[in-house]
This record gives sequence, C-alpha cells and structure tokens, in this order.
Amino acid sequence: MSVSVKLILSFLGAFAIMVLSAPAGIPLLRRLKFGQTIRTEGPESHLAKNGTPTMGGLMILLAFAIPCLFFVRKYEEMYSPCLITILFGFVGFLDDFLKVKRKKSEGLKPWQKMSLQILFTVCILANIYYASASSLAIKIPFVSGEFDLGWWILPLDFIVILGTDTGANFTDGLDGLVSKVTLVIFAFLFVVALVQGSALIYPIAIFAGALFGFLLFNAHPAKVFMGDTGALAIGGFVALCAIKLKVPLFLVIVAFVYVAEVGSVMMQVSYFKLTHGKRIFKMTPIHHHFEKCGWKEEKVVTVFTIITVILCLIGYLGIR
Repeated sequence: MSVSVKLILSFLGAFAIMVLSAPAGIPLLRRLKFGQTIRTEGPESHLAKNGTPTMGGLMILLAFAIPCLFFVRKYEEMYSPCLITILFGFVGFLDDFLKVKRKKSEGLKPWQKMSLQILFTVCILANIYYASASSLAIKIPFVSGEFDLGWWILPLDFIVILGTDTGANFTDGLDGLVSKVTLVIFAFLFVVALVQGSALIYPIAIFAGALFGFLLFNAHPAKVFMGDTGALAIGGFVALCAIKLKVPLFLVIVAFVYVAEVGSVMMQVSYFKLTHGKRIFKMTPIHHHFEKCGWKEEKVVTVFTIITVILCLIGYLGIR
C-alpha cells in the first residue's frame, strides 16, 4: 500500500470514527450531565452556552488512538507524540470531570494540574533522549543548518511542551477556535514531516481527521466542547511533533496564537498585581478582549485562523 493511500485512509478513518461516535457520544455526555459551567464574568453572549456538553475531547482521543494503533508498532517515531497525547488528555479529563462534578469553572488546582504535566513531560523527555538516543540538534528559523545544543535541549523542550500545552488550553475558549488554529499548525508540521521523510505524517493526518470531524459539531454554535481533555492533548501533540522534527523554536512563529493567549494572561496578571487593580486588556485570554471590544465570536475565530495561516507560511520560509 502506497504512502498516499495510507495517509488518506488514516485521515478518513479518524474522521469517520469522530463523525460516527458524536451522535451517540454527545447525548451520552448530556445524560451524564457533563455540561460546561460558564464563567459569569465572561462575555454575556457566552452565558447561553452554559450546560453545553463538554469533554468532547474523549471522542477526539478515540478517533486519534484507534487509527494510530495500526502504525505505532511499525514506526517507533510515533510513540512519544501519541503517548503524550493520551497522558495530557488524561490530565484534561481529570480537570473536566472535577469541573462538571462540582459544577464550577475550576477543576484541578493549578499546582495539581501542573505537577501532572511536569511529571509526564519529564518521563517523555527521558524516553526520547535516553531510551531512544535522539539527536540533540535543532533548527533555528531563517538560519541554515542544524545546531547541537547538547543537553541544554532538555530545558528548552521542557518549556516548549508546557508552554505549548498551556497555550492550546487557553486558546480553547471560542467555538472552533483551537481546532481551526491547530489544523493550520498541523498543515505546517505535516509539510515539514513530509520533507524530512518522517513517519509523523501519519499521526498528524490522523489527528487532523479527528479535528475536522469534531468541527462538524464544535463550529459555532457548538453542540459540544472538547474541554481540557482535548485541548491539553492537542498542545502535547503539537509540541512533541515539533520537537521530534527539530523545529520547536518555530512554534513561536506558527503557533503565535497560542503564545499570544498565554502572554496576554501573564501580562494581565502581572500588571494587575503591580498596579493594584488596573488592567491592560478588558479580559483575558486575549480572544475575550476582542469580544469585549465588540467583535463577534465568528470574527475572532476567522481572524486568528488567518493570522495562523500567514505565520505558518512565514515559518515554512524560515526553514533552511
């Protein structure tokens, strides 16, 4: 079977699993009362979303994991990206479950959530660089060649994983936003993997198929939210693929929306504390700031997606 046929079947398989599982999965989430609790201080238009089924990320993980089983034994390169997707999805599931159980917008305590992410990140990096003896070199945007960082690559990768995961989590705040932005990032990673002859083209195609299927139910007005279950899984996968392809620094460009979402929160909190109550943005993460400025939800999603398309093209030009 040719590579192109495998890719098409991988994509369509994940898409089909997502589309077929959603009609049964969404009513099940509703019957289990797994509804989203919306923050009252957020945009007023979001209050209508209160009670919308969440934890749709479980269906995404199902659509991702099943097709991956046909490849992961043959391609060792797929192992760590697939594993971190499941592990971070598990952290998100715990967070989502506590939210719906308590009927609050907060689940795991921040230190609990971060501790689990740190634990899983350390385990994954240990597997990559000690068990698999991967290269310690990376590519730098717009600079020719690869650069061997030695073991300094470990703290870099550590920051990349946790930062990307947090960014994807914060981006998941509007109908279809994180899915559409991530699909564009997947396109960038897919092209890089294809040029390098990497087996990561398969899990990227599979995850893309799952997200396209999810968008049928998550596009505005959303019938289901992915929750932290899906968002954390996405962030972990994007980070690991970039690391395995030696382009983690390119995420600052191609995943700038993730960076902006995290950066806006950090700036807001820091400025609020320094000025004893003043704010830079009307609300963070930054997509809510634009909503507070009068932008409709669909416009924010469209603009952020277009920005990501442009930045991914620039990022590709930066590969030497």
